[in-house]
Amino acid sequence: MDYIQHLRSMVGNEKVIMVVAGAFVFDAYNRVLMQKRSDNGQWGFPGGFMNLGESVQDTARREVYEETGLKLKDLELFGIYSGPQYDKKISNGDEVSLVLISFICKQYCGELVESNEESIQNKFYPLEELPDNIFTEHNMLINDLLSKKRLPIIG
Repeated sequence: MDYIQHLRSMVGNEKVIMVVAGAFVFDAYNRVLMQKRSDNGQWGFPGGFMNLGESVQDTARREVYEETGLKLKDLELFGIYSGPQYDKKISNGDEVSLVLISFICKQYCGELVESNEESIQNKFYPLEELPDNIFTEHNMLINDLLSKKRLPIIG
């Protein structure tokens, strides 16, 4: 039983704090990697929930690898987002208060997987040509990325 299943077996659908980590992965042409998610068909950045015993960096690396096939090297902290505006109710009724930690990565290895169980499509996009239908929670990440604010962003 994984951590989330174990936790939910004790608290049911009650609101819990969950840590999410992911990364903006840039290629040599300064294009950013986007993932068309299999769960909702929207575009976003690879990432996901932290497991027990992981650092936030390990979470970002594991999630990006699982979703895209790329192994991340050096990570730079982009931002930490928390607060009631990041509370949500998941379609199964679970309530979460998210702490989102995002990194920038410009060094990676491996072959980009075009699609898999979690991704309908993975593709690098120029920042000025991002796809439509962006995952709602990732719009604020895009706004901050394009704003060129001083890093790290605390939101």
